[in-house]
This record gives sequence, structure tokens and C-alpha cells, in this order.
Amino acid sequence: MVAPLNLLTDIEGVAVGHATDLQLGSGVTAIIFDEPAIASGSVLGGAPGGRETALLDPSMTVQTVDAFVLSGGSAFGLDAAGGVQAGLRQIGRGFPVGSAKVPIVPQAILMDLLNGGDKDWGLHSPYRDMGYDAFCAAQKGTFALGTVGAGTGATTATVKGGIGSASAKTSSGHTIAVLMAVNAMGAATVGDTKHFWSAPFEQDDEFGGLGLPATFTADHMALRMKGVALKATTIGVVVTDAVLTKAQAHRLSIMAHDGLARAVLPAHLPGDGDTIFSAATGKIPMDDMSAFAELCHLATLVTARAVARGVFEAAALPNARAQPAWRDRFAG
Repeated sequence: MVAPLNLLTDIEGVAVGHATDLQLGSGVTAIIFDEPAIASGSVLGGAPGGRETALLDPSMTVQTVDAFVLSGGSAFGLDAAGGVQAGLRQIGRGFPVGSAKVPIVPQAILMDLLNGGDKDWGLHSPYRDMGYDAFCAAQKGTFALGTVGAGTGATTATVKGGIGSASAKTSSGHTIAVLMAVNAMGAATVGDTKHFWSAPFEQDDEFGGLGLPATFTADHMALRMKGVALKATTIGVVVTDAVLTKAQAHRLSIMAHDGLARAVLPAHLPGDGDTIFSAATGKIPMDDMSAFAELCHLATLVTARAVARGVFEAAALPNARAQPAWRDRFAG
């Protein structure tokens, strides 16, 4: 069952904000928790970039985070978490260390430096300021999908990528939701067709209701990549309102990667930095292991749906080298 907004913000206590620069061809997305959330994550791509990702290992001391950040800009984009951290510090948030408070803000980045945008930013990259802007823009309820935030400059092997989100409810009443910035080395579409690999999991025609092709050919399965010299990376966040341990949150992130592998062919390549963070706000108790198993199952399905929505909702960048969007090729 789809949750009301079909967005990450269907989780109570979660806000999302974007900072978008179409001329730069890049942006930042901030996911802010009202209260520190139990958090983990997993990195399965071969070329990742991140900040504070090591502390998400279940064996590490810190259990909770204040926010997650997704950003374009490759390694330059890692400045964005500093901007979000500054905003959190302004409002008194952070992990207590004596008399100091240190906001915990893990971040993942994607490679969008070669999409035709103007990357001549001078001495310092704009990402710290964009991170702060994304923090200030964070809000509950509806937020934009497609060519916004961390998905602004995202591409795939066949059509423009972008920000996608989806959500669902379990039979025991827990909500699970995902936000993905889809910048895959591989393809979210079946070959060069308009159909999405995620089609079996679609709810309420959220990415066109097209289903799968009537038949499959060898060409549909053929390897499609941006190019071996280019870096990519699909990054995202899976969140639930269930009470989870850090180890359970880690398992949830792995199950979300299963959804990425069902939505993109191929995923987790050597040139991808595929990273998915996970968090639990702890609002609704988890009764038994079967309830957790259902949550894990839905993490896979919801991630696959979010990936397709990110591509379906995207629009091409306003530059001559811009990759066409799905809507440019197939909406007519």
C-alpha cells in the first residue's frame, strides 16, 4: 500500500530541501530529521565518495545522525555537508561532546562534472553554500522530483536521471520511504525502449503505467553504459518509522540496494559509487522478525520505484550538451 504522498516525507519527522543550479548543472539535497535517528548505510559501488560514512558501520560508537546529504559535484561536492552542519549548529543540534555539540551529517556524492554545465566556479566550490541553502529549504510534505537538488545534473546510460522518491506501508502499519538521486552508469530503461526495469513494482501509474515490453530480445539485455572513462553513482536514503537497531538499519540499506539492482542494469559497476543510507525514527515498535522481514522486502520494492520516478520526472538541462530526458524521447 502506497503511503499518502508517495514521498520520503511520508515518514513523520523528516524534512527534505533542495538547492538547484541549472546553469551549474548540479545541486544538493538535504534530509533533516526532527530528532536524531538511528542510522546506518552501505556502499556497493566501486568508486564511492562520502563523508562520515565509516561511523555508519554497526560496530561504530555513534548510533544516530541529525541529517543526510546527497550532492552532485564529485569530491568537490563534499563541502555541502559543512553547509548543512552549519545550519544544524545554528539551531542547537548535534552530538554532545562535553560542552560542545557536533551535528552528525553523513554525505554521499555523485559525479556530474561532465554534463555541460558551467563548472568554472573560481577558487572555492559553491557546494558549502548550496548545502546551507538546502538545509534552509527543508520542509515537510511535498517536494520536487526530477531535475532538482542532487539530481540536477544526474544522467544515465540512456536518458536524463534525477531525484525520485516513493513510499509504502507494511501490513503492521510501519511506513518505509526512499529518496534516490539517479545518476547510474547503467540504464533504468529496458534497452532503448520507453519501459522501465522497475515496471513490475509500479504503483498507481507513478512512472507512466507502461509495464514491461511484450517480449524481450538480446538487445534489451545488452550492456549499456555512459562510457568506461566516466564516473557515475546512484545515491539515496531509505527511512522507516519503525523502532530498529543500528544493525537492522544496516540490513535495510542492503535490501534497498537489491531494489537498485532491479531498477538499473547494470548496477554497482566499478565506475559507480552506489551508496544508500538508512535511518529509523523509532516512532512505532517492531513486534517480531516477520514484521522486519516485510519491511526489508518493501525496501527493495520502494527503492526500485523511486529510481524509475527519478528518471520519469527529470527534465533536460538548459545547455547544448545536455542529455535528453525520458519525456523528450517518449512522452509524445
